[in-house]
Amino acid sequence: MPDYAALKKRVDELAERAWDIPALEAKIRKLSKEGIPKKKLDPKDILANKEKILDRVQRRAEEYNFILKDCAQGTALALMEEFGLGNMEIIKALTPFPGIGGTGEICGGITGSLITFGLYFGTDDRLNYKATDDVIKIAQKFMAFFEGQIGHLYCADIIETVILGHRINPGESEHAMVTFTKEKGFEKCGLATGIGARLAAEFIIDSMKK
Repeated sequence: MPDYAALKKRVDELAERAWDIPALEAKIRKLSKEGIPKKKLDPKDILANKEKILDRVQRRAEEYNFILKDCAQGTALALMEEFGLGNMEIIKALTPFPGIGGTGEICGGITGSLITFGLYFGTDDRLNYKATDDVIKIAQKFMAFFEGQIGHLYCADIIETVILGHRINPGESEHAMVTFTKEKGFEKCGLATGIGARLAAEFIIDSMKK
């Protein structure tokens, strides 16, 4: 059962956060120009610094969601940057994924995480069906954990129950987007991207124990 009081407190904190917009814009421009740096992951070091990494990924997902105005991109970029995965073309491909094309469907905190799972856990052998099935099982477990923490999987439900307290789909009209922005929706939706990215990072890190 989600702790709605704690979630609401976090939403209020995000609404009041002082965002360093110039620094965030500079970071995005750098990543766009130079790409996502590749990394040689050291499982022992990562496991030893797990909580520090989770905090960093969560914070970046919140910040990237705010500056990009795109929850799927923000979630994926925070994870891909942390683990040295993918490229900015993948981030571009995620442009229409918030609420699945702005329809209020699956949250970008989920889709951005699932893209990262494909990059990290997936195989280059397209005919390895067992490997594909294994990634799908990880995705399903992750989605159950996400729903357990936030109460919902769908964007419109999360906005109504946790983020704004009333139902609105920002992608349905210009008026809806203006209202969403005015009510600090992009700031507050960092809750979902932060939770999604943190959970996904934990799944990746815990897999290194094997």
